[in-house]
Amino acid sequence: MTRLNQQKVKWEVRLRTILYKLGLTRATATKYVSSAPTAQNAVNILQGEWRSKFPEPLAHLQAGSAPLFQDGRITWLIEELGGITGMTVLELGPLEGGHSYMLAQAGAGHITAIEASTQAYLKCLIVKELFALQTVNFLCGDFVEYLKQPVGPAFDLCVASGVLYHMQNPVELIGLLAKRCKKHLFLWTHYYDEQAIRQNPYAANKHTDRQEAEYAGFKHTLYRYEYQEAKYMCGFSGAGTGFSHWLNRSDLFNCLEYFGFGNIRLSFDEPDGKNGPALALIATQQNTGNV
Repeated sequence: MTRLNQQKVKWEVRLRTILYKLGLTRATATKYVSSAPTAQNAVNILQGEWRSKFPEPLAHLQAGSAPLFQDGRITWLIEELGGITGMTVLELGPLEGGHSYMLAQAGAGHITAIEASTQAYLKCLIVKELFALQTVNFLCGDFVEYLKQPVGPAFDLCVASGVLYHMQNPVELIGLLAKRCKKHLFLWTHYYDEQAIRQNPYAANKHTDRQEAEYAGFKHTLYRYEYQEAKYMCGFSGAGTGFSHWLNRSDLFNCLEYFGFGNIRLSFDEPDGKNGPALALIATQQNTGNV
């Protein structure tokens, strides 16, 4: 990154920090489109804030660059399960609907996708309209509160990609998912590894503390992660709080077993990942855990 770009990002972060504290993160004035209706007009409602590149037949649209509509992690999930045709799916944190799109294209019977970020939720609605995702229902709200409801549907497959390490109580999330997941759980998450993170200049200074914790009888260690200035940058997709807690690899696997998930299959295991160690896994509900 050039010095000019570094200075630009620095001032952008400062400005967004000030606007955030003043409650002025977005202009409220109504905007009108004067051209004929196009898909690009819809995308431009949130111009400059997209992360994903759209697939064909809308690959020409100017949006983001991340291949989240053609994500190898979701491709691996579908192939590993031998297909998901007819399955009911719960997706946590759909972001811009890229994984929702892939699950729908693979033949999922119905997808319930819950997004707490209002900005991301609006993106999902735009994507639903652009790709006519009739089998996807996007809900705006906190998925932890949704899972805490005493009565609710169970799902064949639960997809939690990029959300566990944004939780302040990640073990609670796994425990709650165990109550709603009839068959399979997919996770892609960062995890804490002291040696790897100590050698990572990007991640090292963001882990500030650790504490012993217990949830539903499962004892574990929580590693505090500070979002710092990233929280105020355009495109931030973390939690609405200033910090989260990560689990170490051992506690993650022990937690899954404790709550009844077994037959764990791994892929995309990256102990030296840029933003910290990460992995993808599929676990199958054994109905023998502490649910």
